Amino acid sequence: MTKRNFGLGLSLVLAAGTILGACGSKDEGTTSKGSESTGTPEAKDFSLAMVTDVGGIDDKSFNQLAWEGIEAFGKENGLKKGDGGYDYLQSAGNADYSTNLTSLARRNFDVVYGIGFLMEQPIATIAEQKPDNHFALIDSIVDAPNVASVMFKEQEGSYLAGVAAALMSKSKKIGFVGGMEIPVIERFEAGFLEGVKAVDPSIKVDVQYTGKFDDAALGKTTANRMYSSGVDIIFHAAGGTGNGVFSEAKERKKKDPNANVWVIGVDSDQYAEGQVGDKNVTLTSMQKRVDVAVQEIAKLAMDGNFPGGKTTTYGIAEGGVGLADSRGAISDDVLAKVKEYSDKIAAGEIVVPEKAEK
Repeated sequence: MTKRNFGLGLSLVLAAGTILGACGSKDEGTTSKGSESTGTPEAKDFSLAMVTDVGGIDDKSFNQLAWEGIEAFGKENGLKKGDGGYDYLQSAGNADYSTNLTSLARRNFDVVYGIGFLMEQPIATIAEQKPDNHFALIDSIVDAPNVASVMFKEQEGSYLAGVAAALMSKSKKIGFVGGMEIPVIERFEAGFLEGVKAVDPSIKVDVQYTGKFDDAALGKTTANRMYSSGVDIIFHAAGGTGNGVFSEAKERKKKDPNANVWVIGVDSDQYAEGQVGDKNVTLTSMQKRVDVAVQEIAKLAMDGNFPGGKTTTYGIAEGGVGLADSRGAISDDVLAKVKEYSDKIAAGEIVVPEKAEK
């Protein structure tokens, strides 16, 4: 079986010149922190850190991918973990966001990342209070000269996941498990539903929001209900809660090696999460290259070109979202069909909506 990745160049190194769509950009606000000079600092004089959302650093998804990007950048540039290098603070709840962001700003990291939509208001407030600090926000937009905003077209990659699910489903019953019902997760839902509909409008997708990103037990019970109703493929966009979806699928596969249960992972390539003995329940994953985005912002900042006041958007055309290698789980004819849709989205022939029709 041919191994392919669609809509996503995994070896991609996005150049600084590919920054898209400056939403309310303020180009005059992009000088180096604490100086009018734009000289490039030595790597040893540069530092970066991030604040996780409630999913945590080991969510095997969004937060973990962001941290892997920061770690990779730090090691590549000879930085050490801790003050003056690279670090993170984990949030146990929403109340921790402001405290953690403020703490890292006071520790004088050159760029402080807020990972996730829920960081929008805390970053907006702290960025105003600390105009000489640089912040980067993933998955939302703050229009401030010392904030670089990063967005993804999750709906595009999720559309491909929907196409694959519709073509691979035997029961023609498919599920979607979301975390909190917020814009970024709604984009996952919208794209997935559109992809399924493009293949077979008669397929109904069972959509369930758990309201949490950190409750694997809740994810497991939600998946149990879906699989028990005949659903054979579940796409999750629920962070740590999605780990429970994998647990339920693996438990069923362990009991019955012939059980037709699959999971489509999210953000990172979650193939390893689906391993059960010599079987694997991961059909594919909708990858979202947060790691690449984190490193690109860091590189720009280290070179004295921090994109404050700008919004960088990554979609299929930019190599920011797409499907991971299915490792043989998806047939070649289905892969070819997925590629057709991917090419049409990249070319602008298909425009995927950001919100599902209710």
